[in-house]
Amino acid sequence: MKTILVVDDSPTIRRMVKVALADLAVEFSEAASGLEAIEQLTLTHPALMVLDLNMPDMHGLEVLAFVRRHPTYRTLPVIVLTTRGDEVSRDAATKAGATLYLTKPFVPQVLAEHAQSLLAGRLSADAQDEARVEH
Repeated sequence: MKTILVVDDSPTIRRMVKVALADLAVEFSEAASGLEAIEQLTLTHPALMVLDLNMPDMHGLEVLAFVRRHPTYRTLPVIVLTTRGDEVSRDAATKAGATLYLTKPFVPQVLAEHAQSLLAGRLSADAQDEARVEH
């Protein structure tokens, strides 16, 4: 069974993401910080990561940079899910290698559809471009 790693310092947001993705027949791993996310990567080998940007001890962009530099995780799909809707943050995440960029508050169905497509390996470039501009 595939695993989704949900990384957010808010337990409420982690719970909301898991509820939104519950119908995908996946297992979940959680991390409340950037360092914990890196630890969970090595323990769970997820098929998808949902990543917040603003976290204690290690910013989400640093986690994303680690993922993209590491040979084992380089191709891991990463959905950035953050409160930061500004273009500077969006561009930084995209340049760092985010697969998709979604902002909070999020629509559970939209997150689930994108996650399902990424897990199936069939998210088109057009869908990725569209998701990068969703609010």
